[in-house]
Amino acid sequence: MVGLAPGALVTARRIVDEQGRAVWEGRPVGLSEAREVVICSPRRVVDARAERLELARRSGAEVVDLESGPLAATGRLAGVLRAISDTPDHRLGRLAFAARPDGNLAWSRLVRAFATEPALAFRSARAGRKALTALELAAGRLVRTGAAAPATAPFELGP
Repeated sequence: MVGLAPGALVTARRIVDEQGRAVWEGRPVGLSEAREVVICSPRRVVDARAERLELARRSGAEVVDLESGPLAATGRLAGVLRAISDTPDHRLGRLAFAARPDGNLAWSRLVRAFATEPALAFRSARAGRKALTALELAAGRLVRTGAAAPATAPFELGP
């Protein structure tokens, strides 16, 4: 969690739960600019600085990511490449609660985040865009080098 700025690329060597128990271990994605990390995948949003630092201490993880754990639980996870969008010093605020578990937006929460915390919401949205751009560029490099096949459709979680 320390030393990573929004847009930084990370690749997991292990994913752990909130107590530090491994839920997945594997080879990091072969991308030189991606830092190898342990990712903690909690069951809920953790946005407060003190809570994030305590989670890092308890789990031994350097990064918190909600999606990697459930993907690992499918048994089909081959590797993890993520981009940092928020840190203990660059939190999301109310914007963290604008996404629903299915990936869709809760529009009323999105509007509330921008109405009540405009500077934080805009900074968070910019950091999210920076992270997305970093992932898009990394995906292109992986495809060009033959390390990954181009995606033709979003991934599936079903059989």
